[in-house]
Amino acid sequence: MSIAPIVKTVSVAIPPARAFEAFARNMGRWWAAGKTIGAEPHVDIVIEPREGGRWYEVDAKGAETDWGKVLAWEPPGRLLLAWQLDASFRYDPNFETELELSFVPEGSGTRVTLEHRNMERFGPSAAKVAEQLGGGWPGIVDRFVQFCEEKETTE
Repeated sequence: MSIAPIVKTVSVAIPPARAFEAFARNMGRWWAAGKTIGAEPHVDIVIEPREGGRWYEVDAKGAETDWGKVLAWEPPGRLLLAWQLDASFRYDPNFETELELSFVPEGSGTRVTLEHRNMERFGPSAAKVAEQLGGGWPGIVDRFVQFCEEKETTE
């Protein structure tokens, strides 16, 4: 069974290096509260800036909940993450789909493309999970765009 990847492309009015930074280093600032997997609300979401780095959330008590790992860290153009949340949205170090972000110059701004692929790895739940993620990623990406718009007006 093959399931099409989820793809969402947006444009932001900041250059690629700033867009990459906004996504990869400020995720905790723009990710919606209550849309994480930890037991408590997140205060930060961390993507360690290196291949092999961790991707995780941190709550107010300092508890860390893993989401995945960094497969490729290539600023300012590309970020590849291993999404290691299973069909029940629980961290599984032996499970992996891929989340790739590209940041391409577009005029004075950036075209950002998010692609979440390998949906078939969710097994019997693949179609259902792909539908959930397909409904969730647009709102998450829209929050990223809003954050970039705020950065443009404040910098």
